Amino acid sequence: MTAVEEKLAGLGLTLPEVAAPLASYVPAVRTGSYVYTAGQLPLVGGKLGVTGKVGAEVTPEEAKELARTCALNALAAVKSVVGDLDKVVRVVKVVGFVASAPDFTGQPGVVNGASELLGEALGDAGVHARSAVGVAVLPLDAPVEVEIQVEVAD
Repeated sequence: MTAVEEKLAGLGLTLPEVAAPLASYVPAVRTGSYVYTAGQLPLVGGKLGVTGKVGAEVTPEEAKELARTCALNALAAVKSVVGDLDKVVRVVKVVGFVASAPDFTGQPGVVNGASELLGEALGDAGVHARSAVGVAVLPLDAPVEVEIQVEVAD
């Protein structure tokens, strides 16, 4: 078990299997020293536990936990192409999409779930630039989707 996976275990989390793509793409791609993930949904065991819009059917607190799950899935996607999460030098960028009710404006707080998990798992290497974007709808009616870009050592 890697040091990052040990930190995750200390949080009561285990790295899941990489989520199967929903369309014609791969979960992550490495180019040079960077790994880019596809958008990761809050799938657990291949299924969404919650659907709907944040601020309507889904509370901001629930959505924050779902963003955490998305980040965990993104780490699994990174590991699938580099083999060892201890190779992550830093998380460069996080983009979070929040399926939002028309009057919901708390997207940054929702995406904090992903950012906080990355910080807990990777320490200083988890500090990143970020965008939190409200959208009308996401695949499978997911409330949240997160993608990450990381720099890795050779």
